[in-house]
Amino acid sequence: MADAVEYLRSFNLLSVLLRLLLAAAAGGLVGYGRAKKQRNAGLRTYMLVSLGAALTMLISIYENQMLQTQWHWLYAVADVKFDSSRYAAQVISGIGFLAAGTILAVAHQQVSGLTSAIGLIAAGAIGIAAGAGFYEIVLIGAVILIICMEWLQPVEVDFKRRIHNITVYVELDSIGDLAAVTDTVQKLGAKIYDIDVENSERTAKRLPSAIIIMKMAKNHSSHSAMLSTLAELDCVQGVRELIS
Repeated sequence: MADAVEYLRSFNLLSVLLRLLLAAAAGGLVGYGRAKKQRNAGLRTYMLVSLGAALTMLISIYENQMLQTQWHWLYAVADVKFDSSRYAAQVISGIGFLAAGTILAVAHQQVSGLTSAIGLIAAGAIGIAAGAGFYEIVLIGAVILIICMEWLQPVEVDFKRRIHNITVYVELDSIGDLAAVTDTVQKLGAKIYDIDVENSERTAKRLPSAIIIMKMAKNHSSHSAMLSTLAELDCVQGVRELIS
């Protein structure tokens, strides 16, 4: 077994094939969950990012090996210094531009795509590890990455609810009705941190709207109860919770 692992760590055709397949598979497993959620970066994107990172790492290993063997005379004559780690660094830099493209500023001061962006960078790192023949870290990293990006999402949502913080988007009949909303919120024992007023573009009337960031009282911990109470106000045309 040890001999087989050592053989696969060496630079040969079989190990190259295994590294590329492993990189594509690991990236595909992560991207599959994102594709099911209709994210900007899906199955093929994650596969290609991981595969491309592995290819880049393999090229750096190949050049390093060639400079020590067949190209040794050129290496000595030119007196150049070769650092294979620069390839990996450039991969991460390049993926950073791709990751930035998945981050979108959506309505009501919300940002979407942060998880996909950091997932792409992590998938690139997994591809680098696969290209370097670090098989153990590829398997462990892929499992942990999938757990963080897919299975821990409900836990994160539940945690945000338990700390009693809530961000509410409210559409009003007029801007003067904002006082009635804030009075209702305070009567429920909630502490208002910030209020941002804007115009809604949902209808042609461009109703005034507000984003209220608050911390609810511990004895009023239900987000749905807060939303229902605000929705019952005559001056409120629409209300929903904003979840980042």
